[in-house]
Amino acid sequence: MSNAEENDEALVRRAGAGDRAAAAMLIERHTNRVYAVCYRMLKNSAAAEDASQETFLRLWKHADRWKPQGAKFETWLTRVAMNLCLDQLRKRGRELPEEEGPEMPDPAAGPDDALFSNERARAIEQAIHMLPDRQRIAVTLCHLQELSNIEAADIMNISVDAMESLLARARRNLRDRLAPMQHHLTGTMSHDAISNIS
Repeated sequence: MSNAEENDEALVRRAGAGDRAAAAMLIERHTNRVYAVCYRMLKNSAAAEDASQETFLRLWKHADRWKPQGAKFETWLTRVAMNLCLDQLRKRGRELPEEEGPEMPDPAAGPDDALFSNERARAIEQAIHMLPDRQRIAVTLCHLQELSNIEAADIMNISVDAMESLLARARRNLRDRLAPMQHHLTGTMSHDAISNIS
């Protein structure tokens, strides 16, 4: 069986025995997802890269101790990344990160559409960033990373009911934060845009 066909659990066992090639394969498989989670949490590419690297460093150091115990490897790795991001946020006192520059507008959209789209995206991302940690993690995992409620609950080590409760509170908070801006942003930003965060 080639490395590409080996499942994560087999590769973790090999990495735990000191196999650098197995660790490299895990890193290659999961880098994009881990970085995306870190970036969504930290909103800064350098900080997200640091957190991603630390996540994989922890994988290398602790692979020999990892045991499946019902959770998928990917779930464990995402949990490690989220915890590292929370540590970074606590250390910097939940400061809002500096803007990294506007996203490139969709070339198919007209200038006004692109402006409103960027404003709306920025307002929603800032509102998500201002949520309490657990609500922000729930939204990040379920909406932005598109995990199921079951997978996200497993990562956060909570029940599915607790996850659904966090998401409901997050939606209410987002509605409250974004309501004053709703008309300014487009007049088309309906409650549906926020309700879709689930």
